[in-house]
Amino acid sequence: MLKKVFGSAVFGVEATTITVEVNVDKGVGYHLVGLPDNAIKESNYRIAAALQNNGYRIPGKKITINMAPADLRKEGSAYDLTLAVGILAASNQIKAENLDEYLIMGELSLDGSLQPIKGALPIAVKAREEGFKGFILPSQNAKEAAIVNDLKVYGVDNIKQVINHFDKGETLEQTIINTREEFYKNLDFPEFDFADVKGQESIKRCMEIAAAGGHNIILIGPPGSGKTMLAKRLPSILPPMTLHEALETTKIHSVVGRVKDHTGLMAQRPFRSPHHTISNVALVGGGSYPQPGEISLSHNGVLFLDELPEFKREVLEVMRQPLEDREVTISRAKFTVTYPSSFMLVASMNPSPGGYFNDPDAPVTSSPAEMQRYMSKISGPLLDRIDIHIEVTPVPFEKLSDDRKGESSVDIRKRVTTARELQTKRFEDLENVHYNAQMNTKQIREYCKLDEGSLELLKSAMERLNLSARAYDRILKVSRTIADLEGSNDVTGAHISEAIQYRSLDREGWLG
Repeated sequence: MLKKVFGSAVFGVEATTITVEVNVDKGVGYHLVGLPDNAIKESNYRIAAALQNNGYRIPGKKITINMAPADLRKEGSAYDLTLAVGILAASNQIKAENLDEYLIMGELSLDGSLQPIKGALPIAVKAREEGFKGFILPSQNAKEAAIVNDLKVYGVDNIKQVINHFDKGETLEQTIINTREEFYKNLDFPEFDFADVKGQESIKRCMEIAAAGGHNIILIGPPGSGKTMLAKRLPSILPPMTLHEALETTKIHSVVGRVKDHTGLMAQRPFRSPHHTISNVALVGGGSYPQPGEISLSHNGVLFLDELPEFKREVLEVMRQPLEDREVTISRAKFTVTYPSSFMLVASMNPSPGGYFNDPDAPVTSSPAEMQRYMSKISGPLLDRIDIHIEVTPVPFEKLSDDRKGESSVDIRKRVTTARELQTKRFEDLENVHYNAQMNTKQIREYCKLDEGSLELLKSAMERLNLSARAYDRILKVSRTIADLEGSNDVTGAHISEAIQYRSLDREGWLG
């Protein structure tokens, strides 16, 4: 007897419906076709034990299972429940008249209990698009899938519940959440606050500008000057995520199984801080069966690269295209996957291998050759893609011992949000531009027009610092953001002057 059950496979951040055809006939053997990986091929052992421990069995007949479309590779153990229900239905052990109305996914333990799956959110989105009545999956993923409106989501703990639902008509408990209410309820502030930072007023100003315009930033300073502490507090002043951004971010984290159990939409912007030994595949994504990397997990949030020159040069170079295009495309022989990667890059570095540069009191000094090797890890084109370069100096003892609190993240965030709202209104007719850092050359010329005095000032700085054309665009973008923070319609010489100060690594003595 032939029965069809429906599952799903995730490619990139989108899902594809998989039709599982199960045929039970005279003969012997268990034949699974349709490009399954080893985890799926081994599922018959898990399924046999789970069914036996719940009073059912795999029939001693010839079982042929086809996973269509047959030319797409399927992977993972999330098809266990799909296959088990299909076998029971095809062997007439359970009634399954309305089986085709549901999409069913879940990994089975030997006792029949269900383990969480990856990609529940994109699968739920696809299930709604395909017109399925409901989505049956492990209870750990139910809240994540229930984000999707107009789809009935049923979280189950054991295969017995699914069997009783189809065979005996027992009703499964539907998981219902109010997506908007849940999202805004959890939109609290991160644990780190700029009020805890002593001194460093100029650096706080830089971070505010970076957050307001979505600009990439690099912090240069000796050990103990507070670079990492400042970077960790940047998400606290970024504008709250919109519902669309939260859905996009949650989908990416869902694909790699990083959404916490029993949680819905991610309300906080991601902050990722990979170790400097990371490989280029782990950073940008990839593998024989592509998975998103750190830059995609940072989408709509912050990617922090601590001690930038310690990363391998080839790892840093692969970031150049995603930084420019705000997406990363991974090509394989049979398919191409594109992951979004619109993130803020925050990097930090010591000014020299020993940690100190041009400091007469430094305990360690570095030779010119050591400096050259240290800085050679960071290419000019990569630095050109970082809008703001700022030097961080150690905080004096007087400020460290001061009991007064600094300005809070809440207050800074209000100014940042106001500036972002101006940018949203400015770019409302443009599809892929939402804030100043995303402007292309044509848009920069349109929205960053300068008067004669400002133009002459910028020309002089370009010649003295020997800046590239891309650096010229970066200065104009940052100037536009400074003007937005002040509520100014025009970019003035004062805005240009401040933006030029934030190109420390272009000055003589850093890169030769």
